[in-house]
Amino acid sequence: MKDRSIIHLDMDAFFASVEQLDNPEYRGKPVIVGGTPEGRGVVSAASYEARKFGVFSAMSAARARQLCPGGIFLRGNMDRYVEVSHQIGSIFDSFTPLVEPLSLDEAFLDVTGCLKLFGDAEAIARKIKDQILQETGLVASVGISHNKFLAKLASDMDKPDGFVVIPKGQEKEMLARLPVGRLWGVGKKCDAILAGAGVKTVANLLAYSPTALQILIGTERATHLRALAVGQDDRPVIPDSGAKSIGNEVTFAEDISDSYELKQVIASLADKVAWRLRRSDLRCKTITLKARFADFTTNTRAKSLSVQTDSTIEIRDVAWDLFDTKLKRAGRSIRLVGVAVSGFSDQAIQGNLFQDKDKEEDKKIDRVMDKLTEKYGRGTLKRGR
Repeated sequence: MKDRSIIHLDMDAFFASVEQLDNPEYRGKPVIVGGTPEGRGVVSAASYEARKFGVFSAMSAARARQLCPGGIFLRGNMDRYVEVSHQIGSIFDSFTPLVEPLSLDEAFLDVTGCLKLFGDAEAIARKIKDQILQETGLVASVGISHNKFLAKLASDMDKPDGFVVIPKGQEKEMLARLPVGRLWGVGKKCDAILAGAGVKTVANLLAYSPTALQILIGTERATHLRALAVGQDDRPVIPDSGAKSIGNEVTFAEDISDSYELKQVIASLADKVAWRLRRSDLRCKTITLKARFADFTTNTRAKSLSVQTDSTIEIRDVAWDLFDTKLKRAGRSIRLVGVAVSGFSDQAIQGNLFQDKDKEEDKKIDRVMDKLTEKYGRGTLKRGR
């Protein structure tokens, strides 16, 4: 297989950085976007000034206030964040059609086929990073390597404003020094199990008996981690238009039991997923809700629609219904929640002649909002409640 040139680009503290960009009085101060301590909710983003106090995304706003009493808590402006995300996405698209957005602020780019046009991967990444700064005023961290795992790992190594390359042939030496928790698939529980067996670094993992590792954490996970430990990852960069499913999920810093807080997060995830659908001119038939509980058991519940959709409200409402009626949570705390969609079509589907007029209006509003915020900027149109 031909070597790939993969870039992972992650906007630094995106929501908080946009707020600091638009409001100079917030610059250099701890900005926390999401739920407010006076109400209920979780942190969506925290500026690096707030992170110094131990505030991170997915933490409860009340806990964030305890850690950072002087923090500036903002509800946020999703229209504005989507607008800037569109700007950044347009920059990506000007270099390569192989862009896999993970969220509004993060994406993989495969630039293998663009090297003769724009230079090597490092040169392309520099151009993209500089262009983002010039056009939006925001800073991105970049990771470059020959596969997605290593590129993502690299982008996390020198935040904020990072630029890290992991050349092929040097990944094993670099990986060996890292904590085993840096490998995808090693959560807190798995990390504790491995630490109890003396496996604290990637080098420890590779030195551990493969058979004993399978007994310790299971065959599938052991095989997966050993491959990552030597830098192996064959997954291609898949644009949304070529994906079998599109989803977003979040792991909370602290387990959450409050239904209101959880449904606010689900609404935010549904918004991200719907935006990705519309960006790729896709509609979905099936909506799936995923929840991982405090005991690490995971439930997924899905519902298929009679008519495919890309409506934010419709996807949100289905996800909420799955949460309320199908999840069988019984009050248990949740550590991870996700929303995904599948069953795609890029063609308009003829629906029932007596469709719900409110839903049809919601779809029109979604499209108008997407177009106007991209074309005219902040505050052009906002969705009412």
